[in-house]
Amino acid sequence: MNKEIVLQMKDICKSFPGVKALDGAALNAYKGRVMALMGENGAGKSTLMKIMTGIYSKDSGTVFYHGHEVTFKGTKDSQEAGIAIIHQELNLIQHMSITENIF
Repeated sequence: MNKEIVLQMKDICKSFPGVKALDGAALNAYKGRVMALMGENGAGKSTLMKIMTGIYSKDSGTVFYHGHEVTFKGTKDSQEAGIAIIHQELNLIQHMSITENIF
């Protein structure tokens, strides 16, 4: 099994007024593996993904992509590097296929 880390997030912290959303969060994504990020509502999953793609800036911590430290300035930067996320949407359009709803 491939153990090459493609994306690594270490000790990520992020606070919003009155809320510490992430406190030392970490994530490793490996080449050739499918993974899921799961947790309760409010656990910080979306915040971590928004930091990964440059939507939010982190208060502290490091993000490495292919072994190089990165700080994306927005989704355009992360997409140009090859990182994109599909946001969860609970309101599906019934007459569209799964593929069309994802798009």
